[in-house]
Amino acid sequence: MKKCLALLAAFSLAGVTFAATAAQPLSAPDTGQLRASGTVSARGATNLSDLEDKLAEKAQEQGAKGFVVNSAGGKNQMYGTATIYK
Repeated sequence: MKKCLALLAAFSLAGVTFAATAAQPLSAPDTGQLRASGTVSARGATNLSDLEDKLAEKAQEQGAKGFVVNSAGGKNQMYGTATIYK
């Protein structure tokens, strides 16, 4: 019984995690049938992972299903742009 409850809890948490991150980072070949619908930019991140999270948040606000990072740079404050796909 405990194993069943643990398994159910694991699947429930996994479902919540996937639903919370609607816009996914893509590589150029992964865009497939999606069409480019604009760009987003972000700044003020402390590392590349944080920058990608900021770009994903902005892409999700625009209703994108995914995004491709076009540029990233900076030293103490990272900045970058991404093309969004719907």
